[in-house]
This record gives sequence, C-alpha cells and structure tokens, in this order.
Amino acid sequence: MPLLNVLVQLVVIGVVLWLVNNYIPMDGKIKRVVNIVVLVAVVIWLLNVFGLLSSLKSINI
Repeated sequence: MPLLNVLVQLVVIGVVLWLVNNYIPMDGKIKRVVNIVVLVAVVIWLLNVFGLLSSLKSINI
C-alpha cells in the first residue's frame, strides 16, 4: 500500500474521530473508551500494513 494512501486514510480516521468527539454527545468515559479502541485498531492496522504484525506472530515466548 503506497504511503500516500496510508496518510490519507489516517487523516480521514482522525477527522471522523474528531467529528464524533465534538458533535456526538457522549459521556466522557465513553469518549475515552472509543478513542482508545480506535487508537488500538489504528496501531494494529498500521503494523499490518507495514508488515510488522506477521513478523511478531513468529516470535516464541
């Protein structure tokens, strides 16, 4: 996936999250949980896009 596509998708995700945080009335605790879930999902997606997720699966602890 080209880097420009990744950057555009990150900007879109950020704008959507900002819109949700500012314009949808929610309790502060729910907003915090939504932000954490989106952050974890984006980090996992980025690891997968850059091929680091598959290399982490091969590590035996």
